[in-house]
Amino acid sequence: MVLLQPDPFLNELTSMFERSTEKGSVWVTLKRSSLKSKVKRNKMKTAGEAIEYRCLIRATDGKKTISTSVGAKDHQRFQASYATILKAHMTALKKRERKDKKKGAEGDKKEGGVKKPKRV
Repeated sequence: MVLLQPDPFLNELTSMFERSTEKGSVWVTLKRSSLKSKVKRNKMKTAGEAIEYRCLIRATDGKKTISTSVGAKDHQRFQASYATILKAHMTALKKRERKDKKKGAEGDKKEGGVKKPKRV
């Protein structure tokens, strides 16, 4: 796994989406990370130092894995570019099949319309 700068990461992510247009998937995960080991974080906590958390983004198509780390200052710009890429490459998604609300409501009325015989 290679830790790239944000702009080359976005370029590589675009090429991953293009390669998987006809067949395949791309998985993208985001998580909070300090990029320090647990031992170093504990030492920083006890010393009273502030820990700078970053956003770790990983993408894989099953064959190749890429990742980048984005700080709080660059997060807005990165998120806008990332959203643009996602919108451009989500054309292969299947449309969701929705039930017709009118047909569903009529079916409920028919079931509810049956009256029970009164007890004598």
